[in-house]
Amino acid sequence: MMVLSRRFAKELTSKLPSVEELTDAEKEEMGRTTCLGGICSRPTSRPLTGFSRGSVDSKTLRRSSSVRGLQISDEGGGEEEEEEAGAIFRFAPKFGENEEEWDTDLDIEEIKDPYDPTGRINYLEACKIYGVIPISYFVRHMTDTNLTMRHHGLGPKGTKALAVPLISNTSIISLNLSDNWMEAEGTAAIADMLKENCYIVDLDLSENNIGNEGAEAVSMMLLENTSLVKLNLSGNKLHDHMVEHLSRILINSHTIKFLDLSHNVLGDRAGEILGPAIAENTGIKELNLSWNAFRGKGAVHIAKGMGANIFLQVLDLSYNGFGNEGAAILGEALKINNVLEELNISNNRITVVGALRFSLGLQANKTLRVLSMARNPMQNSGCFVVLKSIHANVNSAIECLDFSCSVADPAHDKASL
Repeated sequence: MMVLSRRFAKELTSKLPSVEELTDAEKEEMGRTTCLGGICSRPTSRPLTGFSRGSVDSKTLRRSSSVRGLQISDEGGGEEEEEEAGAIFRFAPKFGENEEEWDTDLDIEEIKDPYDPTGRINYLEACKIYGVIPISYFVRHMTDTNLTMRHHGLGPKGTKALAVPLISNTSIISLNLSDNWMEAEGTAAIADMLKENCYIVDLDLSENNIGNEGAEAVSMMLLENTSLVKLNLSGNKLHDHMVEHLSRILINSHTIKFLDLSHNVLGDRAGEILGPAIAENTGIKELNLSWNAFRGKGAVHIAKGMGANIFLQVLDLSYNGFGNEGAAILGEALKINNVLEELNISNNRITVVGALRFSLGLQANKTLRVLSMARNPMQNSGCFVVLKSIHANVNSAIECLDFSCSVADPAHDKASL
């Protein structure tokens, strides 16, 4: 730091040029507005260069580089300078106005909604749209691999709201929506969802009263979906008028391996159509047709379809009405079928005659491992005939045989005594 003596400072200031001071009259004259030819002009508020340096007047004007930093101090009055400064503030652009007109080198990023892989936000919004209460259980378990939502009373609208987040959900593989009374409307929403979702492989829609339109929606969905492996449509009151859609499932779907159509009201007409569909199917390994009304011609067509199928391994025909005629055709099918491993024909009104004709197929079959013939009125004689046929087949693969609750013949028992 350089320190100047008082004497040297006086000598330095004496060499500076003197500052010319203006009288009050000259200042007033300079502040007047001049007009020429109808055009008036006023001198700029900034002092001239010759009078702004080294001013000895008590008035000082301090300017900064920015408009916001402009400050005016006037110890002796200075009304004119205050008015001019106010004009500057009035016409100066305010910060933040018309920001789009200003150029900037900054990378401005738009604020985006956070990514929601579970679809929770979409589900809550869908519930508002459909006017239903969100299912808290579903919100908590949206990331589970196996989601079971039985008996939640979703209804058609609740199911439609549920289908929205499932479109993009990648966590759920097995989905159980049994007994939610979704009806055709809700079933159609689930079917549309499965056209986009390729992660769900196991779907349970049992006991939902899906109706004809629901069955049609499911069958059309399977034309596009290539990931679904297991489908349960039991307990939906499916009847003969819906069989066209069910046969489409059997014929067109090549990915479905497990199909459950039990506990419905499928009858003879359904059997006549489903039989050929079973024969043409090239993918299903396990088929459940129990607790229906297959009798007479319907049962015969089902049995013939089983014989022609070369992929089916497990077939459940229990609690129908195949009778002796159906049992005879099943026996013929077992002679040529070399794929079926499990067969359940319990409670099918098979008598001794039916058991005898059925047993003929067991003498030639080499693949059947599990056979259930429980609750059939074939008496002890029928059971004995079946056992004798299995014993006669040296290549028989039978491992489990069920004759429980078969009706015995009292006369035969007395004769044996």
